[in-house]
Amino acid sequence: MYFCLCLKENIMRFWRLLFVFLCLFFCGSVFGQKDSLTLVCAPWSVDTIEGVVLKTVHFSNGEYFHSNQYIAVVEVPDTVGLSFAFAYAPKRTPVSVMAKEHDAVVALNGSFFDMDRHNPICHLRIDGVELGVNEPGKDTVHRKYYQYGTMVLRDGRPVILRTDSARLWERMLPDSNIMTAGPLLIYQDSMQPMRNDLSFVNRRHNRTAVGVRPDGTVLLLVVDGRTRQSEGMTLDELSATLRWLGCRDALNLDGGGSTTMYVNGYPDNGIVNHPSDNGLYDHKGERGVSNILFLYRR
Repeated sequence: MYFCLCLKENIMRFWRLLFVFLCLFFCGSVFGQKDSLTLVCAPWSVDTIEGVVLKTVHFSNGEYFHSNQYIAVVEVPDTVGLSFAFAYAPKRTPVSVMAKEHDAVVALNGSFFDMDRHNPICHLRIDGVELGVNEPGKDTVHRKYYQYGTMVLRDGRPVILRTDSARLWERMLPDSNIMTAGPLLIYQDSMQPMRNDLSFVNRRHNRTAVGVRPDGTVLLLVVDGRTRQSEGMTLDELSATLRWLGCRDALNLDGGGSTTMYVNGYPDNGIVNHPSDNGLYDHKGERGVSNILFLYRR
């Protein structure tokens, strides 16, 4: 049995390596081949929870993008008997608390919200009820930069869409469950250009993202940041990471101190990564958030 599992893992690693080589050959990259191989060949720690695979890796010697990085990824095959859903709290609540309230197997922080008023500032629809709309900024007429991607849930699985520029475009969608965020990182196998934004785009932060592979596997990814042990990523580095992990579509969610991954039954209250709101590299720095994406038993 152990031999079969090792063989299967080696075969999967071979196909991931082949995919990376093809991406570099045909598409090019702003980053070198060394970083892609560092990621794919990394000594990932692997756990399986109810049919989904949790992988974590800590680059602690500056070997990934010339920086230290802690990355956690949950892979959810389309054959697993679990469904995705959104949840919302009118008062900011830690991801782990909301996850337990909904009996979640896995949960991530969701889209952007107002820290003072607690409400979502991107479109959010849960079971047909609109709980948040896109709030434009002072420098935008219709929608902010992080409102140009949308995730809808169809048959319990995320589908990533490119939004229209109209502020209330999402209201035309027939889907009952919609979460807008952004920016869009990868769309239909195409890396999306990032605007030249020093703070949000080009500076390294904790990041949360959702990706979808061509075979339908959903990836839930978090990157720790704002500590010496894990510096975080720019959006270009995040896009490249998801591409090298095989995603054909990927969407950036809220990040920074909100970035949190919860897995039921995991140590440290289920918190896999190191949320940074307490300024420490531990599992106790959760921030209260407005909404989450979670995985549950059907």
